[in-house]
Amino acid sequence: MEKIPMTAGGFVALEQELKQRQQVERPRIINAISEARAHGDLSENAEYHAAKEQQSLNEGRIADLEDKISRAEVIDVSKLSGDIVKFGATVTLVDEDTEEEKVWQIVGDSEADAKAGRISISSPVARALIGKKKGASVEVVTPKGARSFEIADVRWA
Repeated sequence: MEKIPMTAGGFVALEQELKQRQQVERPRIINAISEARAHGDLSENAEYHAAKEQQSLNEGRIADLEDKISRAEVIDVSKLSGDIVKFGATVTLVDEDTEEEKVWQIVGDSEADAKAGRISISSPVARALIGKKKGASVEVVTPKGARSFEIADVRWA
C-alpha cells in the first residue's frame, strides 16, 4: 500500500472533513431520505432520488477520506531544515523574466490549494524544485510555456 505524504495540517483537515461527513452529513442525508420516503411513490419522487444521490456521493467521499487517512505519512515540517527544497518547504521564487515573486509551500496532493499558496508535490513546479538549492535557477514548463525561476529562499514552517 503506497503511503501518501502530507503535512500535519493536511492530515488534521482530512480527519475533520471525515468527522463532519460521518457525524453531520450522514445523519442529515438519512433523515432526508426518510422524509422523502414518507411522501409515497418513490419512482417519481425527486427529493428521494436527490437524497440517495447525495448519500452515494457522501459515502464515496467518506471511503476516499478513510483510505487517504489510513495511507497518510505525516511529515513534521517543523523538524526539517536546510536550503535544499524538499516536501514541506516554503519556497520563494523570483521569475527571471518579470522579477515577480511567488511563494509556494510544497504539500501533499490532497492538501494542495494554489490560492492559499500550497502546491502539490506532484505538480510540475514542485517536481522541478525538489532537490534544488537556494540560489539555483530552475526551468519549469507551465501551461503558459517554459519559465525560469530563481530559488530566492527556502523556509520551513
